[in-house]
Order: sequence, then structure tokens, then C-alpha cells
Amino acid sequence: MFIDSVDIFVSSGNGGAGAVSFRREKFVIQGGPDGGDGGDGGDVYFEVDSNNDTLSKFRGTKHYRAKNGRPGEGKKKSGKRGEDVVIKIPLGTQIIDFESGELLYDFVSNEKILFLKGGKGGAGNFRFKNSINQKPTYAQKGIAGKEMHIRLELKVIADVGLVGFPNAGKSTLLSVISNAKPEIANYEFTTLIPNLGVVNVDEMNSFVMADIPGIINGASIGKGLGIEFLKHIERTKIFLFMLDSSKPLLKQFIELTNEIKNFESNLANRSFGIAITKIDSVEDFLEFDLLFEHFGLKFDSSGYICNKCIESNNFSSPCFILPISSAANINIDKLKFLLFNNVKF
Repeated sequence: MFIDSVDIFVSSGNGGAGAVSFRREKFVIQGGPDGGDGGDGGDVYFEVDSNNDTLSKFRGTKHYRAKNGRPGEGKKKSGKRGEDVVIKIPLGTQIIDFESGELLYDFVSNEKILFLKGGKGGAGNFRFKNSINQKPTYAQKGIAGKEMHIRLELKVIADVGLVGFPNAGKSTLLSVISNAKPEIANYEFTTLIPNLGVVNVDEMNSFVMADIPGIINGASIGKGLGIEFLKHIERTKIFLFMLDSSKPLLKQFIELTNEIKNFESNLANRSFGIAITKIDSVEDFLEFDLLFEHFGLKFDSSGYICNKCIESNNFSSPCFILPISSAANINIDKLKFLLFNNVKF
């Protein structure tokens, strides 16, 4: 099951108490203090697991605790340090303070971080011996560990994000252009979770494409899959708008971009391309003319343009517009290279 948001408690270990002890051996008169130090409490780490792409393993487990340090012992023996807890998370996970909503850490690369330090162990009584106090009868308690209530949020990281209404052909494209095997069917919301696929351009180059659940009007205020879709497009470098050629093209584009801008206005500055899908069944190209005219362009016989833009403005300048057919393999290789050329800049 794909889960992209959970709240959990994490606790570092308490430090162990220092020992109060005096040396007691045969033939040793009035042995001095020899109470050892307590062990430090275990730490809490977070580590990216590249083999995991969901937070589903956190279901049913609400508390992750490092072990407490052991108390010190006589003969100046220090207590054992508490075991650390290492929490494995997928790439793209954010750690958010549950109470304040503050973003504490954002995992955008493979890394391991120390999140909560364990409490320090207390000093044993041998540490307090001095010329004035030869027989200290006290030791330090260990310092308590720390606990936090946090929320983990997963946002997909990909080079290319597919944006379109349900049944626009996003999953089909991903299945033919990459190594992904998304579910494909002729009904709305076939894609209920983000699917990632690696697109190999040649032996040396590749990029990651994300098929995100289909958007509908009102998604930015929670309709349909709502925010469950929209939050996953924030991490992509370039959007690929998938417009169904059997429906009004310009209308689709305007409605999709409006939902994105309503969700996060800054996303309107993201570079984007347009793929007009199911081109093998098109008979009337009037809709193509209207879409191209919207951008001040003229549709020609090849149906293809490329501005090679690095940065667009308010969804006003596409990097390219390309009619494709995943089923008939029309312009799929061309699309692959166009996307790669824009992703690598």
C-alpha cells in the first residue's frame, strides 16, 4: 500500500546513572570510591533507503525508541551505551514538527542524519574524589533523552512529472518509455499512487519520469484526489502536460494550469512541454491550431515545435509541443530526447 504521510513519536535513550561504589578488597584498607560512569543513551538517526518508495511500513508503529544507557558499576566500570535506532525512509521524505508545522529536514539526496542525540550518562562517584572529599557518596543521574512528535511527508522526486486529466494516456506512455509497469485501464483514476520509471536515453544517460494520479477541476481545493496529486508535482524539474487529442486541447491546458497555479503559484514558472496524445486517431486538426495560436505559434505539417526554453513564465512558453501515440509508437523516441535535452540544463 502506498502511504505518503504518517505521524510518529521518536525518542532518544536516557543516559545511565553513575554508580556509587567503594573499593572493597582483601588487604585493602579503606579503598577509595570506584563507581563507574553511566552509559550514554542511544541516538535517533534517519537514513534514506533507496529501495523504498512509500511510508507504508510505519503503519501500526507509532513510537520509535533508542535504548537507554546502562548504569555504571563498581571497579570504575562504565555502563554500556544504549543502542541507536535507525529509521529508514524513502528519498523525498520531509520531517515536520507535528505541533508547529515547521519543516525540520528535507531528504533530497541519499544521506543519513543524526536527528536526536541520546542523553549523556552520569558520572560515577570516583569522579568527585578530591583532597577535601575523599569519600564522595553521590553520583550523577543520567540526562534524559529527547522525544518529539513528528510527521513524515513523502513527496516524489523526479525529473519529469506527467500532468493530465484521467485517461489522457499518462500511464500508457510511462509503460512504453520506461521500465515502469503501472496499472492501465479505461476508467478514471486508474493511477491512484505516483509511479516512477527510469527512461534510458542511451547507454550513458537516463532520467526519472513520474506518473501522478490524474487531476480534475477543483483538485487544488481537494476534489478528486486533490492535494494527494498536487503535492507530488512540486519536486519535478519539468512538467509534461498530456492533452487528450479527442477533447478540446486548449481547454484542457488552461484547466490543468489553473489547478496548478491555485495550488502553488510559483509552480507556474516551471519549465514544461506538451504531448498531444492518441494522435493516431485524429482526423480534425482545428484544435491543434487553437492550441498553437494560444502560444503565438503556427501549427505546421509536422505538428512539432521546440523553443528549447530553460525557464518559462506563467505557463506562457512551452519548451515543445509534440503529438504522440504510445500505442502506435509515434514520436516516442523524439519525445524521449526532447525531455532529456530540457532536463539536463
